[in-house]
Amino acid sequence: MSTPDLPTRGPARPGPYIISGILLAIAIVVPLFVPAYSIDKPRLAGMPFFYWYQMLWVPVTAVMIGIAYRLVSKEDRRRRDEVRRARTPEEES
Repeated sequence: MSTPDLPTRGPARPGPYIISGILLAIAIVVPLFVPAYSIDKPRLAGMPFFYWYQMLWVPVTAVMIGIAYRLVSKEDRRRRDEVRRARTPEEES
């Protein structure tokens, strides 16, 4: 006897995915716009702005990716829990 295909996730809310996409797009696009930061001053510890600005984006991007990951993980968890709550004991056996 075969079992019917049961959904593993409930319907998605678009909000967390949109916010995550925006965060990831910012982390990719802003460092690619070189004319905005291809200047020498202000210097930080003798390092030109061009270099320390790029280095500043490393932790900023890590934080943005972490926020995006948490948003998507939380939404996925919510979707899985929604399906688990909807199942009755007869369906699980």
